[in-house]
Amino acid sequence: MEPYPLRMSPGEDLRRALEMAVAARACAAAFVIGGIGSLAVTRMRFAGAAEPFTLEGPLEILTLVGTIATNGSHLHMSVSDARGRVQGGHVASGCTVRTTAEVLLLLLRDWSFSRERDSATGYGELMVRAKGPGPDPP
Repeated sequence: MEPYPLRMSPGEDLRRALEMAVAARACAAAFVIGGIGSLAVTRMRFAGAAEPFTLEGPLEILTLVGTIATNGSHLHMSVSDARGRVQGGHVASGCTVRTTAEVLLLLLRDWSFSRERDSATGYGELMVRAKGPGPDPP
């Protein structure tokens, strides 16, 4: 396991920047351990909703966690507005960093994550595979 701290700058797309950072390190599996910062625009999808919604900032990132796979990410975030109201959901593309986003990634070089359709759920779910010798996890 390799910790990888990042700071994103104003105007960057949060999700895209995280995925690109992991890809640039030639890593096929990573966890977002935590993140804080501010967003000018937030795009999130509530559980069970078909489409993401947009919140205009300024918004504070209170929590940011999830997995980054070779073909997609599963990230959850909670944000608060200037009145302290909190909303959370699945992070979509289009979350624009306002002043900064400070994120700690954990790169898992001995593993490979991918998203594959699961017949039980109907969604692209996380598939975890060991890169080296030994069995894959259950």
